[in-house]
Amino acid sequence: MLRTNLKHITSENEFNEIIENNENVMICCGRMGPMCLPVYDIMENLEGKYENVKFYDMEFDAPHAHVLRNHELARGFMGLPFTFYYKNGKAVKATSSIQTKKQVKDNLDTYLA
Repeated sequence: MLRTNLKHITSENEFNEIIENNENVMICCGRMGPMCLPVYDIMENLEGKYENVKFYDMEFDAPHAHVLRNHELARGFMGLPFTFYYKNGKAVKATSSIQTKKQVKDNLDTYLA
């Protein structure tokens, strides 16, 4: 399990329930590595500022993470973390590798407003 202050997705069933039952969801799928840690920190910082968005993490190497690792929007991704933005049950944006706070905010404002 990832050592973040975010809510953790620990199964495929839980992932499906979260996506189906929440209008706006951001998921960061990664490891406790140098490219992932800044994104987790940004998400933890923004969680209270975006009350309309549910923030989660998912361990990249867990079997259930195939739902993001193999997603069509992740084709060609080369670096961790994989970050997904879901609106009304559909993935509307995905990014890979490290991101700045501005990039994350721009995606939240554009895709989950």
